[in-house]
Amino acid sequence: MRKIVGLIGHPLEHSLSPAMHNAAFQQLGIDYEYVPFEVLPKDLEEALTGLRALHLKGFNVTVPHKESVIPYLDEVTKIAEDIGAVNTVKIEDDKLIGYNTDGPGFIESLKQDAKFEPKGKKVVILGAGGASRAVAIVLAEAGAKTITLSDVIESKAKLLSDRLCALFGETAYHVLINSPELQKSIEQADLLVNASPIGMYPKVNESPLPENIKLNPKLLVYDLAYNPAETKLLKTAKAAGAKTCSGLGMLVRQGAEAFTIFTGEEAPVEVMRKAVEAELASQ
Repeated sequence: MRKIVGLIGHPLEHSLSPAMHNAAFQQLGIDYEYVPFEVLPKDLEEALTGLRALHLKGFNVTVPHKESVIPYLDEVTKIAEDIGAVNTVKIEDDKLIGYNTDGPGFIESLKQDAKFEPKGKKVVILGAGGASRAVAIVLAEAGAKTITLSDVIESKAKLLSDRLCALFGETAYHVLINSPELQKSIEQADLLVNASPIGMYPKVNESPLPENIKLNPKLLVYDLAYNPAETKLLKTAKAAGAKTCSGLGMLVRQGAEAFTIFTGEEAPVEVMRKAVEAELASQ
């Protein structure tokens, strides 16, 4: 009998996950199908009861449910608990077990796609929302020397830096987005990550970085945005002589992590990447 895995969130019309996972199932010849389920916030608890009753193998979770799903789960992994968000749920022995593959997917992409080892490095992260939390937590776990956070809402950056310090010790700081302190942090950094939505389609002419902030050529600039493939930030970084990496790698590798959780099989990463690229090209 065909096994079903899925995706819950709202809205889902532009999700790349069904194409990515179904291409992987087809490549490995396993009888799975990935199905999107549009779930409004008011229906979340009822939807989870239904998914459990239907004996799905698991499902991914996207906005706006990554945090609100947690109280309804039977177990949550430590990394998902530290991040405070779940994006993958496995259904096993009638239990809902929550994972976060965003963070591990980012680290895997950083090491494999950008050939960057975060241990002992200085990092600046733009944005302090859910994506930033995942990235910051795994970078701290991987041994980053310092993590400096900056967000247009200063209180969010302070809250996240305080959380990192509580979990990992005095390794995190926050600075104002348009400040000499941000410029100084970037000058000293090895890695700059854009974890904000600024610069992603349709606002392709925007950058999360104020124009007066200069980049140095020794930086790796990693933009979690993947549409467009080269954001304004990445173009600026390339012009400054810095190395760049788009968020497509993180998208694919977090999906590959989820694929393995669902199936127990090693994910065909390149097949998943090509499926995502083809889907983006068709949109």
